[in-house]
This record gives sequence, C-alpha cells and structure tokens, in this order.
Amino acid sequence: MQSLYPDIKPYATHQIAVDAPHVLYVEESGNPDGLPVVFLHGGPGVGCNPKARCFFDPERYRIVCFDQRGSGRSTPHACLENNTTAHLIADIEVIRQQLGIERWVVFGGSWGSTLGLAYAQAHPQRAAALILRGIFLCRAQDLNWFYSEGGASRVYPDYWQDFAEGVERIGDENWIEAYHRALHDDNEVARMAAAKAWSLWEARCSTLRPSHDIEEQMTNAHVAVSMSHIETHYFINHCFLADNQLLENMDSIADIPGIIVHGRYDLLCPLDQAVAIHRLWPAAELHVIREAGHSAFEPGITDALVKASDEIADLLADEGPTY
Repeated sequence: MQSLYPDIKPYATHQIAVDAPHVLYVEESGNPDGLPVVFLHGGPGVGCNPKARCFFDPERYRIVCFDQRGSGRSTPHACLENNTTAHLIADIEVIRQQLGIERWVVFGGSWGSTLGLAYAQAHPQRAAALILRGIFLCRAQDLNWFYSEGGASRVYPDYWQDFAEGVERIGDENWIEAYHRALHDDNEVARMAAAKAWSLWEARCSTLRPSHDIEEQMTNAHVAVSMSHIETHYFINHCFLADNQLLENMDSIADIPGIIVHGRYDLLCPLDQAVAIHRLWPAAELHVIREAGHSAFEPGITDALVKASDEIADLLADEGPTY
C-alpha cells in the first residue's frame, strides 16, 4: 500500500492580490520543471494542510497549493466579501497565468472536487487531467443529506445531537440558516461555540474510524472560524451553482483523462455522487475504496490518490510536455 511522499518544503511562496480585499497565499513545491498540478482544498474554508504537497512525487511534479479566499494564510481571514465559486475559478486562472503555466493537472477533494469540476468545465483547455476525491455535487439533496434529519444524522445520531444543540433554530430556519445566523451573532463566545460545533460535526463524520487528529485540526479556532463562516455562506447560496450544473456540463470535459477516488462509506458525500459523474465522463476511472469514508488521509484513500498521481504523471509523460 502506498503512503504519502515524504514531507517537503516550498521552494517559493507568493502573495497574489485578487479582488479587494483578498490576497491569496500561494506556494510551489517539488520540481520547478515538473508537471504542474494545482491542489484545491476542501471546505470551502479549510485551507491547505502541509501534507497536501505529499500526494505527488516531488521529482516529477511542480506542486502548486493555495489557500482559497478567506482560508488558511490568505487574507482577510474568513472574509465573505467577493467570495463565490466564480471568484475562486477566476483566482485559479490568475495563479496559472502569474506562474506561467499553460496546462496543469487539477487535484481536489470534497469541495475541492466541486471547484475542480467547475474550473475544468469553465476552462477545459487548461486541464491536462483531473484527480478528484470524495465527489461533492452541491445539489440541494446533497446538502440536505448532511445537514438535516434523515441522512447522515441517522448513522451518527449521537454526533448529530451535539450538532443540533450547537445553535437554536428560529421559526422555519433549517440548520444551515440557523448556523449562518449564529455565526454572525454579536456575542463572540456564542460565535466561537457555533463555529466549533459546525466543524466538529463534519470532522467526526469524515472518517470510517474515529480520528482525533482530524477532529483536532478541524476544530482548531483558526480553521473552525473560516470553515464555518465560508461553508454556511456558500451553502445558503447553493454554492453559487445551479442545482445540476456540474452534471449538465460534463460534456465539456468528457475527453479529459481523470481518476475519481471515493470511499465506499463516505457519509459526507455519499458514493452516488461519484457514480453520477463517472457515468457522464468516459475518459475517467472510478476507484471505490473499501473500508474508507471521506478523508484523504484514510490509508486506502491515500494509497489510491498517490497511485493516481503517479499514473497521471506516466500518462502525460507519454504524451510529451503539455505545460
């Protein structure tokens, strides 16, 4: 079974100003002359983990990681102004152009898979290949599965009880609306409690087996604030996508090679989303990982993602330089 490549440090970092007030943190690792890959983190709002660099052979890849608007080391932290899917797609193009890259591999998981699909559909000529994990289509049914009674809450009723006790709903609010309101409360203590409750629900459901490390990472105050604020902002706006937009636009990327990795027991983003995408994507492979949930850091999913990045590097090497 493959594990992550050893830890590496960036050889370059950049602060790239986009629409005010946002400044993006961007880093490059690996081989400056290698195959470019852009890593799209999840959430939205989580930011990049240093381990993101380690899914790729540093001898073969030029690894570009960046923190999306309001996330990680990008500033202002948790800022919702000018923060939509269209803005993020435009940011990826700004980064590509500033780094002098013609085409690159697009790698993303969870929300990163959403953004990766939306970006590739908007700019298919820039995506040499896609590696996507934990497909999230952002449809109403997908949000309802995870944020209402009757879906994941029936599998994890104890975790759901903690989530439901994190805020009080008013009137006919759904849970996303209630958390969005609570996160903008005047009481700072109440805001932080809501941020941590929101993040803990997602962290607890991310892995098939409990992971203290993932819970600790996602409930860290810096991460919890940006993730909860940005996720609720996106989710009450349906991720700024039409309900079936990603499925309806799959013909635009049907010929781009891709590898989809999805855990059999993914409770955040159930497997039917990956199956729906794969049916419309003839050039893609679907790898369903037994004994795995949603997280990229579960052993079976890590193994599949590392193998996928090696496979794509081999495939594109056979085609000659494309970047």
